[in-house]
Amino acid sequence: MNLGIAVLTVSDTRTLDDDKSGNLLVERIARDGHRLAARVIRSDDRYGIRAQVSNWLIDETVDVILITGGTGLTGRDLVPEAVKPLLDRITDGFGELFRMLSYADIGTSAIQSRAFAGSANGRLVFCLPGSRGACELAWDKIIGLQLSAATRPCNLVDIIPRMKESPDRPAGPKRPSNRD
Repeated sequence: MNLGIAVLTVSDTRTLDDDKSGNLLVERIARDGHRLAARVIRSDDRYGIRAQVSNWLIDETVDVILITGGTGLTGRDLVPEAVKPLLDRITDGFGELFRMLSYADIGTSAIQSRAFAGSANGRLVFCLPGSRGACELAWDKIIGLQLSAATRPCNLVDIIPRMKESPDRPAGPKRPSNRD
């Protein structure tokens, strides 16, 4: 499945020319047969980040949003605070798995990452640290695999069409119970 993927780099200093993490993600998107739907660099501003993500959450050309940067512990690292209120669901396993894999590379420094993922309005959202190595690890070991229909026993591509199901709609015809 060819997915439209938007990349947001959160940084006060990066440009398109020196954005190593964003450039890596753009390369991986193309390599794996997806299309770049949009790419933006935004400063570490909670409301600017939230506005950009909100726009992509209603853009029909965007299936997945990748955010790099702003997930650390400094005062300017605002991505979790900016993005989490927009999400319908948090995918806890992503952050847990990311930190577990990071531990092999950076040891106990992995606890400083607030990487997370979730979904909103039928779109997947991944929030990654700003380092190139972290983005490479996240894409190569988790995201790229989950955005491939070949990954078994299950993958995120297979559920994207179902992510907009109404939680209030019955799943199917009601089965008669022993009480009926």
